[in-house]
Amino acid sequence: MESIGVLMLCPMFSYLEQELDKRFNLFRFWNYPQRVQFLKDHAHSIRAVVGNAGAGADAELINALPKLEIVSSFSVGVDSIDLNKCKEKGIRVTNTPDVLTDEVADLTIGLILALLRRLCECDRYVRSGKWKKGDYKLTTKFSGKTVGIIGLGRIGKAVAKRAAAFDCKISYYSRTEKPDSNYKYYPSVVELASNCHILVVACPLTQETYHIINREVINALGPKGVLINIGRGKHVDEPELVSALLEGRLGGAGLDVFEDEPNVPEELFGLENVVLLPHIGSASVETRTAMADLVLGNLEAHFQGKPLITPLV
Repeated sequence: MESIGVLMLCPMFSYLEQELDKRFNLFRFWNYPQRVQFLKDHAHSIRAVVGNAGAGADAELINALPKLEIVSSFSVGVDSIDLNKCKEKGIRVTNTPDVLTDEVADLTIGLILALLRRLCECDRYVRSGKWKKGDYKLTTKFSGKTVGIIGLGRIGKAVAKRAAAFDCKISYYSRTEKPDSNYKYYPSVVELASNCHILVVACPLTQETYHIINREVINALGPKGVLINIGRGKHVDEPELVSALLEGRLGGAGLDVFEDEPNVPEELFGLENVVLLPHIGSASVETRTAMADLVLGNLEAHFQGKPLITPLV
């Protein structure tokens, strides 16, 4: 398969890059500043694209690659891929579900604990020598809180399972009620936010879920509620979130994702009721390796005429 051209859109994970290099004719898109000319020169040799949550195959790229057969995403989210265009042209699409579910759910609980118990602030308190002047102020417990989850898919269910172990009451919102779930269902995000202490965003990014966290939802969550976003940055109307935190209309926020990564609103930097992470939901060696193996496995299956492991289209 060394003659098969594979276009990797951006640096992702060195192991994945090395393994692609061994098995295919790998093109590293970031090494070609004249991208239009590069695509013209190699349009007939590139048969696969490897992207991730932030860099996918849009209609322009797909149209520029007439021999493209498969787009394999090093992520669960595929909102950066034009799925309709892929369906139209018969291009297969794969992602990496399941293998990162536990990792993201673990991080979600860590983010909640860090926010409620002010772990990051406490660490800075000790390092700065302030402890010698007095104890840190009291914080808020996690156990027993009501956790509302937007999106009860793989990750949402895994978060619910972990939160339930903390004796938390679980409720959720999704497009339809899940008949196999014993958790309380709310038919709107506003109702969910009105009835929980902690609101977790764990749904895919679609047109319907863009800015699903808006001013109305934030106000429903209120000054004692906190928002946790481990989904996508565009789920949240960021200016509304910032103003709510600055004005005290929201109790706090734990964010692993942002609207314009890696740019983060600087107004958040000075707030102690906010925990900010650099989109590390699946960023462990074990999970990223498993994700890379799925990308490789899907590509090899496709070019060997075998069933795809995790097909989306």
